[in-house]
Amino acid sequence: MSKKIAFIAFVVSLGGFLFGFDAGIISGVMSYASPEFNLDDIQSGWVVSSPSFAAMIAMLFSGRLSDKIGRKKILIIVAFLYSISALLSAIATSYEMLYIARMIGGLAFGAALVLAPMYIAEVSTAKNRGKLVAIQQLNIVLGFFAAFLSNYFFNKYNTPDSTFLTDTNVWRWMLGVELIPALFYFIALFFVPRSPRWLFLKEKLEEAKRVLQNIHGNLVAKSEMDAIVKNAEKEEQIKSRVNITDLIKPGLRFIFVVGLVIGILQQITGINAVYFYATSIFKQTGIGTDAAFSSGILLSSITVIFTLISMYLIDRAGRRPLLLVGTFGIAFSLLLCAYGFKQATYQLTSEKIEALSFSGSEKLQTIANKQYSFDVDFKNELKSILGNQLYAKNDGEILEAATTINANLVLIGILGFIACFAFSLGPVMWVLLSELYPLKYRGLAIGIIAFVNSLVSSIIQLIFPWELSNLGNAMSFFLFGIIALIGFFIMLKIVPETKGKSLEEIEKEFVNA
Repeated sequence: MSKKIAFIAFVVSLGGFLFGFDAGIISGVMSYASPEFNLDDIQSGWVVSSPSFAAMIAMLFSGRLSDKIGRKKILIIVAFLYSISALLSAIATSYEMLYIARMIGGLAFGAALVLAPMYIAEVSTAKNRGKLVAIQQLNIVLGFFAAFLSNYFFNKYNTPDSTFLTDTNVWRWMLGVELIPALFYFIALFFVPRSPRWLFLKEKLEEAKRVLQNIHGNLVAKSEMDAIVKNAEKEEQIKSRVNITDLIKPGLRFIFVVGLVIGILQQITGINAVYFYATSIFKQTGIGTDAAFSSGILLSSITVIFTLISMYLIDRAGRRPLLLVGTFGIAFSLLLCAYGFKQATYQLTSEKIEALSFSGSEKLQTIANKQYSFDVDFKNELKSILGNQLYAKNDGEILEAATTINANLVLIGILGFIACFAFSLGPVMWVLLSELYPLKYRGLAIGIIAFVNSLVSSIIQLIFPWELSNLGNAMSFFLFGIIALIGFFIMLKIVPETKGKSLEEIEKEFVNA
């Protein structure tokens, strides 16, 4: 694999880094922004999920738009939108301004998540396509790692003695620091070429040939160009109009259903609930606010490690084995989390209440020594006594004092979930989507599946705070686990293998035109 193709894949997939950074950052931001704006569960969920709602629009149209004006041009616009979003989020003066600024970022990552794997697949060869497209997922998880590390240090240095960082401005710095990688992404995109397969689609054959030669050398470039030309001549459909209804015709129906199933399963198992609310989830185990922030670093480190394992295995073991093993592991890990939370009990003794550091904690003496076996009852009691804002600001300290739980069991479950996702549904979905669809339909098919993927993700993010508040920790994770188990059996039946095949060979095997 040449340095040129590795550089191109890395730069193009930096949009994934910014998505991961934004997703990781918000888990720490809400610990401060939510009580500052006195947000309820749905409002908190909307701040977190609003980018995914905006991303749905971008995902639906970005593929088709890139077919018209080019992958590279859209990606440059994406990088600009990321920069604007980071700046406006950091200076937000209201709940409304905050979620609108984040929706601008949602437009950016929605387009980036569709176009990056599509572009990388179109400049890659069959031999290296899997690991190159998986660089997108690697950048996403590196973004998570950078965000959790950033949050940890911002939280660490936000002390009562600090005059620079305070509870009212620390979250602004958390959001604003995203401007740095966004500007780097914008500049770096000017140094990558246009997609050779898109150039061929636009009948710019000489430029397409030059791009392939520059990336792969003359020999490989000739082979790739011959495959593209042969495929186009066989079908004679590059110039014809594409309609959404074409995707459910007999020739494309199977691979479209496969893509939809994987796209839905990737999000409905709750991965973004865990990532976006990681700090809050770790607080539920009673380990405290500081430990919750540091646990985020562990979570993101595991993600990076297992994404690298996926990149090593995806062109060796294949796509199907990684998906099946990973999805079964996801189901087991989520059910383990549910079991761990089910065993938890909650009790505040008089001594523990006196040790709480915030003003107003003495009100909790009314429930001193009362034991709760259901976390929802306990938290509702606290909110009724303290009020939503005071509870939200100090929930980490309260839960640390009150919770009796096997925190290690829950931590193992969460890290197991993250690890299994990182080497299966995370990277493999985007690899398969970039491979399965003919050039003519690729932008449309990936756009629609990504739209559905983002819709499911945004719904999960929106309702997750409500789930925790009304269904409880155990039931929330149990539902995700059962869904993952059902998904495993569905994929066992339908998921194909594309390892080692050119895009044209895949089309010949799975598309019955």
